[in-house]
Amino acid sequence: MITEPELRSIETALAELADRVAAAGDALRDTSADSVAVDLYEAERHLRTARRRITAAADSLTAGAP
Repeated sequence: MITEPELRSIETALAELADRVAAAGDALRDTSADSVAVDLYEAERHLRTARRRITAAADSLTAGAP
């Protein structure tokens, strides 16, 4: 069974990954690879959504703990 600390660790990893992906997009913005930046920003949005879902799951797991 997964634990709340494990979910929190995944949450942190997703946040860090989203930051890295956004930084990569920033580096490519307004260059000839601007379309790649757009794709990276879209991926960042999905990672941040995933993080919110993991946070909600961890919160629910904690709320249901005895």
